[in-house]
Amino acid sequence: MGRRKDKESFAPILGDVDLHLISEGRHERLYDKLGAHVQTIDGKAGVSFAVWAPSAAAVHVVGDFNGWNGRANPLTARAESGVWEGFVAGASEGQKYKYELQTRDGRTLVKCDPCAARAELPPATASMIDVAHHQFCDSAWMRERDETNPQRKPVSIYEVHLGSWMRVAEDHHRSLTYREIAPKLAEYAKRLGFTHVELLPVMEHPFGGSWGYQVTGYFAATSRFGSPDDLRYLIDHLHQNGVGVILDWVPAHFPKDDFALARFDGTALYEHLDPRTGEHPDWGTYIFNYGRHEVRNFLIASALYWLDSFHVDGLRVDAVASMLYLDYSRKEGEWVPNSAGGRENFAATQFLRELNATVYKHHPGIMMIAEESTAWPQVSRPTDVGGLGFGFKWNMGWMHDTLKYFSTDPLYRRHHHSHLTFGLLYAFTEHFVLPLSHDEVVHLKGSMLAKMAGDRWQKFANLRALYGYMWAHPGRKLLFMGSEFAQEREWAHDQSLDWHLCNEAPHRGMQTLVSDLNRFYRENEALWASDDEGSSFRWLDVDSADANVIAFLRVAPASGRMLLCVCNFAGHPHHHYRIGLPREGTYREIINTDAAPYGGSNVGNQGGVIAQHIPHASEPFSAEFTLPPLGVIWFEVPTPG
Repeated sequence: MGRRKDKESFAPILGDVDLHLISEGRHERLYDKLGAHVQTIDGKAGVSFAVWAPSAAAVHVVGDFNGWNGRANPLTARAESGVWEGFVAGASEGQKYKYELQTRDGRTLVKCDPCAARAELPPATASMIDVAHHQFCDSAWMRERDETNPQRKPVSIYEVHLGSWMRVAEDHHRSLTYREIAPKLAEYAKRLGFTHVELLPVMEHPFGGSWGYQVTGYFAATSRFGSPDDLRYLIDHLHQNGVGVILDWVPAHFPKDDFALARFDGTALYEHLDPRTGEHPDWGTYIFNYGRHEVRNFLIASALYWLDSFHVDGLRVDAVASMLYLDYSRKEGEWVPNSAGGRENFAATQFLRELNATVYKHHPGIMMIAEESTAWPQVSRPTDVGGLGFGFKWNMGWMHDTLKYFSTDPLYRRHHHSHLTFGLLYAFTEHFVLPLSHDEVVHLKGSMLAKMAGDRWQKFANLRALYGYMWAHPGRKLLFMGSEFAQEREWAHDQSLDWHLCNEAPHRGMQTLVSDLNRFYRENEALWASDDEGSSFRWLDVDSADANVIAFLRVAPASGRMLLCVCNFAGHPHHHYRIGLPREGTYREIINTDAAPYGGSNVGNQGGVIAQHIPHASEPFSAEFTLPPLGVIWFEVPTPG
């Protein structure tokens, strides 16, 4: 195609292959073509702009470079692709811009760029021309990550909301920037032994009170804490300190703000028009139209962008249950059945399978984690066997049952013993993460400490016991910030964590316990090497409801290494409590949540017990244990020979 004679006109920027892939919904690097990109054309430095708006009658780009003049820089429609593109000579990095769209019914809409790499600080809503300059120094981390299966590695996740983890009291209690938080978060997560941090959504969002879960910029890191390069610096710094990074990501819905995706070109472009399928009744948001291949492409490209451009190690996909079911949070008559008359969202399941297959094709060592709360089968099984293709799934059933049990007075726990045991009936059907997340410490639910039964001493003892039990239970671990030192009030997104509590003995003891649990967890392959296999778990005492006691083994099938976990959830100690054991020798005590350094009463077994040749409960050996009140003890099982 030849050049037009107008000196301000330029040849098409997107090639035919790009347009074909965009039209087919298969352009995996969509972010390299749509959006704003600094480049030089015909010797002129400027910025190319491209946006998908198939129903628009006309599109102009407006911004700092043209005085926000809606007539200065029209974009050109590219055939049947729905893409409008153009080049603005003289436009440069850092300038703000939007698209001005004329609808076919005569309206004018002014929208931010769906593929913008940066947005200005909310409540302002313009997109910004951005260039990535950060040079990553994490090649060793990335190489090892992509050569290792995360399902065969220890995973202990520290969940963080960047805006409230730590604030600067001397500067009007402002949040730390990405660069300010980098050394502090890296040192803290490393010291406490977490393998990963998981950040609540860092994608741009207009309302801070949504915690990032109502996204308007699917390719833009929020400007609240700095630039996209500053976020890259944070992730790079964490990697160099041996800490992985998972981002929460929200493909389930988006807000109705008129400057963003909603009715983008005057039509229901990214969403369904019918509110029975296109509007979320709980959150007042729009639901993506997964049946449209361009929309699936947009979302998959967003996922790949964070993995490619920011080196993140995984995505926790939010609200998957709401995507899978057409009747989610809807009454009869408020939803539209699928083509077979059922409630399953076929388009959403197709999207999730395509998403996971594509992501793992490019990044085999990352983690795709589903926040999914129903009994949908094979969420974390491969797509080629009918699964959704996620690497892991949050175990919401375990979380609800466990918190119910620990909030119950020990006097009545005998009636709730099944809350401890039921989860093992399905623990190996998925690759599970055990989540004690932000959702459990907001909206008047109280902090983790406040949930525990009993007086103040008992609350701390119960929480220590919960963590000791959780870290030994099958499933990867996730703990929300503040819970590691037993924050007393529930989380508030606009306040700092109460770090001063770490100067008080019971809170400091809790922090020390979490650090020790993480260390012993990482060192004991029995706790993670075969987390998804039934052979990695074995009950030794499962029916002692009246005593509020359970005991189980964790096993590394390949090596035969074992760890014994004994839990006494009664409010009093048990002396001379006999438990059947698989091997003779000394069982060395390595964790006791009732130990004095953790704030406990120091009841224990003086370092270990010796198995006797006394068969008990179908085991060839046994020993008498002293079980502390509201305490969990881990023992290293002797190796044969």
